[in-house]
Amino acid sequence: MTAPADRTAGRVVVVGSANVDLVVPVPRHPAGGETVLGGALQRSPGGKGANQAVAAARAGGAATTFVGALGRDAAADLLLASLEAAGVRTDLVARAAGATGTALVTVTPDGENAIVVAPGANAEVRVGGPEAARIAAADVVLAQLEVPLDAVAAAARARRAGALLVLNAAPSAPLPADLLAEVDVLVVNEHEARDLTGLGGGAASDGGPAAAPAELAAALLERVPAVVVTLGGAGSLVAERGDPAPAAVPAFPAAVVDTTGAGDTYCGVLAAALARGEGLVGAARLAAAAAALAVGRPGAQEAVPAAAEVLALVARS
Repeated sequence: MTAPADRTAGRVVVVGSANVDLVVPVPRHPAGGETVLGGALQRSPGGKGANQAVAAARAGGAATTFVGALGRDAAADLLLASLEAAGVRTDLVARAAGATGTALVTVTPDGENAIVVAPGANAEVRVGGPEAARIAAADVVLAQLEVPLDAVAAAARARRAGALLVLNAAPSAPLPADLLAEVDVLVVNEHEARDLTGLGGGAASDGGPAAAPAELAAALLERVPAVVVTLGGAGSLVAERGDPAPAAVPAFPAAVVDTTGAGDTYCGVLAAALARGEGLVGAARLAAAAAALAVGRPGAQEAVPAAAEVLALVARS
């Protein structure tokens, strides 16, 4: 994988979703047809793209632009305020006629969450001339799959030679071969990796036994140059073409309060570190530290740590 030449703060453009999170603490997630009484409703800024942009700017320390779409409602105001407070540029956030995206989140006492997303304005994300120009000046372009694939593909085409496209293939969805051909770094969890490869245990599974993370990474390396398979509390696996074996990056110890947005924090910090010229394994270690800090706090964007906190945790470990 070719690293960007700029080794200063780095420039990241995140193309993705923004949602207002409606979060309810619950004793357990309801089964089908079941009603569970929860705690007090909390309303907070979220969405995979917006979360990752906040993490790239705040925890990763990169100059970050967010390309997304919001409605013209109070939820949009909440999200813009959160992005701007983190230092994210929002001048390329479009305003759509529909409602801002909304995520319905339940969180159990062990911090695990279940999420349903109503995309709303996220369906209107586009990459036109102004967005393409900003992308062309970036070192890293980061995208996910809560916005139209056409927008992700357009962002990939707009980046300059030597810039990296990092794709967090979440939520899980089939990916066309021409889009995968543009990806420099693919970030997936085990479930998403199994869906993309069909190697047991996922929606695209052949019905066989679940493949080990190293097998999943090896299969994905046939399609993209570099893969990060995140493993929750077990850390992550980093694999690059040409390396003899994948590198295991351990997780940092964490007292889990809420896992909402932790994966997004990981992706944002990873992208920011790559934009500064870090190697992929080093970037994954910084991302793991940021995610460990994030799970110890409630919420998504509110839980993203500052860059100094991330560096301090790495230095102590």
